[in-house]
Amino acid sequence: MGFSSPMLARVLFLLLVLVFCSSGAEVVTVDVHEAKDLIKSGYAYLDVRTVEEYKKGHVGADKIFNIPYMFITPEGRVKNPQFLEEVSSACNKEDHLIVGCQSGVRSLYATSDLLTAGFKDVSNMGGGYLAWVESGYLVPKPEAENVSLVPTHEAEL
Repeated sequence: MGFSSPMLARVLFLLLVLVFCSSGAEVVTVDVHEAKDLIKSGYAYLDVRTVEEYKKGHVGADKIFNIPYMFITPEGRVKNPQFLEEVSSACNKEDHLIVGCQSGVRSLYATSDLLTAGFKDVSNMGGGYLAWVESGYLVPKPEAENVSLVPTHEAEL
C-alpha cells in the first residue's frame, strides 16, 4: 500500500505540528476582548492575513501592520519566506504586539516564529478577525466602500 499525496501531506503536517509543539516558544493566546484592551493601551496589531483578506476588512487599531504569514499559490498556501525580515523592518523586538489572522491558526504559527526569533512581547489573538467581528468591535470599512455613492446634481438630470 503506497502513500497518496493527501496522506503524505497529512503525515508531513503532523510532523510539523510535533516540531512546532516542541520548539520551546510558549505562545500566549488572548481572547478578542483582552486584545482590544491591549490595542487600546498602545499595543500594535500585526495582521498576518493575505493582502486580499486585509483589504476586505481588518481590526480597528491605531498601529496596524499587514504582513502576510502565508501566500496563496496554485499549489496551496506557502509560508512567506521573508516574514520575519518584513516584521523586523516594521517592528522592534521590544514592541508590544498582538498577532491576528482570520481565525487564529496562522497567527499562532506566526507568533511562535516571532518569539523564537527573539521578539519579547507577542501574543496571539484567539479566534482572529472572525471573533473580532462577531464581538461587534470596530472594523474600518474597506477602501472601496468609502467612495461616495450620492449622485451629483448633474447625474440626477
